[in-house]
Amino acid sequence: MLPKRPYWHKLLLAALAVLTMHTESKAQGVGSEVDSARLFKKRKTLIIAGNAVGYSATMFGLYNLWYKDYPLTSFHFHNDNRDWNQMDKVGHAYSCYYEGVVGIDMMKWAGYSHKTASILGGSYGFLIQGGIEVFDGFSEAWGASSGDLIANAVGSSLAIGQSLAWDEQRIWMKLSYQPSEFAAIRPELLGSSFVESLFKDYNGQTYWLSGNIRSFIKDETKFPAWLNIAVGYGINGFVSSDDNLFERDGQQFDYTHIPQSRQFYLSPDIDLTRIKTDNKALKISLRLLNCLKFPMPGLGYDSKSQKFSFNMLQF
Repeated sequence: MLPKRPYWHKLLLAALAVLTMHTESKAQGVGSEVDSARLFKKRKTLIIAGNAVGYSATMFGLYNLWYKDYPLTSFHFHNDNRDWNQMDKVGHAYSCYYEGVVGIDMMKWAGYSHKTASILGGSYGFLIQGGIEVFDGFSEAWGASSGDLIANAVGSSLAIGQSLAWDEQRIWMKLSYQPSEFAAIRPELLGSSFVESLFKDYNGQTYWLSGNIRSFIKDETKFPAWLNIAVGYGINGFVSSDDNLFERDGQQFDYTHIPQSRQFYLSPDIDLTRIKTDNKALKISLRLLNCLKFPMPGLGYDSKSQKFSFNMLQF
């Protein structure tokens, strides 16, 4: 059986590392308005050169580590849009969204105009993930995915659209996780440890759209500036990407008795970027942690049982 394609989290972690460095530079005042065309020219040169080298190195390394040992063919598409009840597609959108947020911050730091920074920087994730789709498209083992491309565009558009409209992110994509019982059934696919399952087990993941309440209403409101309301999406009951039938070591396994379902959630959340602090290290930490949903009480709905549930801490 062929291994799964590279996980989106590898590129996301790289993007967050860039965000760490850039946020720190802003906190130190490097990103403040400076009336110096020479300084901005140097920054633009640094950003363009750094991105070109970084992108080329990433694609070269990814090809050599993952694709070169598999046969190539003419570019083609593979329809995987029904797999995992589209959880992997939401993961693509999540990754592209944060890579777009990083890109916008970098372009602003370099002195590009608001519009240029929003569009060019916000497209950063689509460019990165698009390179992976090209590799998949030429690989006989996989194939490019139209669903992945659409999801990538959605994630990038969410970052770009908010930056253009409000010059800030009022609606964040977020992730939460709690271990599921299904990783133990198929650890080679869903992870054999907590860290592996965090990235591989879609049953334990929930993706959120977390909107800041106060930013959409008048400033006189008594809503705390940090209070969000979040809607989440997850799945349950998947030990394979579709029908719960799989093969391991030449033996067939049938887990079709496990019901597969979609799950929807509603829960308060916290926008950590809106917590005021003068501590630079804390400000950086809050910005990084904001990609995660804050555990709070939540209401859930399961599509299979058609039942609602209440959780004291919704992850």
